[in-house]
Amino acid sequence: MKELAGQPITLKGWVSNKRSGKGLFFIILRDGTGFCQCVVDEKLVSAESFANAHAATMESAVEITGTVRQDDRQIGGYEVTASSVTLISLAEEYPISKKEHGVDFLMDKRHLWLRSQRQWAIMRIRNSMIFAIHRFFQEQGFMQMDAPIFTGNACEGTSNLFETDFYGDPAYLSQSGQLYGEAMAMSMGKIYTFGPTFRAEKSKTRRHLSEFWMIEPEMAFHDLFMNMDLMESMVRFVVGAVLEERRTELGLIGRDTTLLEQLVHQPFPRITYDEAIRILKGEQEVNGRNSIGTLEEDLAVLNKNMEDLRKEITEREQKIAGGTLKQGEINFNQNKIATLKNDIKELEEKAENIPLWIRSAREFTYGNDLGGSDETVITRLFEVPIMVYDWPHEVKAFYLKRNPENDRFARGVDMLAPEGYGEIIGGGERETDTQKLKLKILEHNLPMQEFEWYLDLRRYGSVPHAGFGLGLERLVAWVCKLPHVRETIPFPRMYGRLFP
Repeated sequence: MKELAGQPITLKGWVSNKRSGKGLFFIILRDGTGFCQCVVDEKLVSAESFANAHAATMESAVEITGTVRQDDRQIGGYEVTASSVTLISLAEEYPISKKEHGVDFLMDKRHLWLRSQRQWAIMRIRNSMIFAIHRFFQEQGFMQMDAPIFTGNACEGTSNLFETDFYGDPAYLSQSGQLYGEAMAMSMGKIYTFGPTFRAEKSKTRRHLSEFWMIEPEMAFHDLFMNMDLMESMVRFVVGAVLEERRTELGLIGRDTTLLEQLVHQPFPRITYDEAIRILKGEQEVNGRNSIGTLEEDLAVLNKNMEDLRKEITEREQKIAGGTLKQGEINFNQNKIATLKNDIKELEEKAENIPLWIRSAREFTYGNDLGGSDETVITRLFEVPIMVYDWPHEVKAFYLKRNPENDRFARGVDMLAPEGYGEIIGGGERETDTQKLKLKILEHNLPMQEFEWYLDLRRYGSVPHAGFGLGLERLVAWVCKLPHVRETIPFPRMYGRLFP
């Protein structure tokens, strides 16, 4: 809009909001690329145009012609003074109003919720991340390849797979393209796949979707540490691209970018599983801070914040009860009270979780995999993503190489995002020894016959190789600081949600 200041323009879009004044309508128009306030002055437009502006309901489609004017108070710093308004289609009463709506209602109306400014901004950030991921790998000399979605064998067992009929034979929707990625890497050297992935876990946590998008690079002649270098470089590149391209959108969703800006320049700490467990249990400090003590401090802060919010609610309720406020002031305070109550509800949930996290951390059994709360406790002490490597082999996938210096550990690595978001990437160095791989297949009770093709990769020109899987939606959730992954994808599919 800056380049068009003072010039005529015609916009086609939808009415996302409208308010009126004496002889004026203020229409917030959205056209998919952004939002713009259009001022319709009865003195400057025809009677027909003013009538069209009056008739336009929320989400009605309109065409507005006018002149671009600078106004720093408006979205993007510009608005349009209308000279004509054409009504393209009149919308029925829109079901999503300004009032607070429950999550289930909004998910039922997901096809409409996507039009809201917040969801629009999230999708634009997601798009930038997708494009940045492709740019990163293409510029690094990777070849994009595609793994099948129908598979006859399971990468990590069949318990969490969707089974379907494939012309009379059982088949599964892919939970990972990694095994096929290894085969393609032995052909092309460095490849990555970018496609839908399916997990049939009956989980309703904020981190789980049944259908999501995975980016899975595989590299020949790479070890665990080269793999971690690539993971770090990729995340840094993608976050940097979002900061450069989507400042406006990050602002619209209220994302404080301080920590994101730090990670673009700071190295990501790398710690072993053993170190991670000591940190979790409060036995090892990070920069002078203890995990248990930090959580106890967090709880005290939460309780103080809730006390302040309850005090503010009481003060606003007393103002309303005093009988001196105008109706507009009453409405403002009532809306503010509703917002404050929602804020308290969120803080109460966090306050309830912290004692559970502390108890879980103290009682953690060495050798187990890290749960979501464990990851939250550990990453609380870091402001950038961390990488945890060398895991007990029992809790990792069958195809991971053992640490040659201590075969109790598998050369796996998880990248954990800060701010409570936990695992966003899982990967590692792959086993190259055919006999060791066979033993792991048997140990995991997997059918040997179905993995013969995979074993061929070791029989014919085996080389050190590694790779990882990045869950796009988890990355979007962290970068946008969203409370749930359901907002990270246009139409989420998860346990209990198949429509719309």
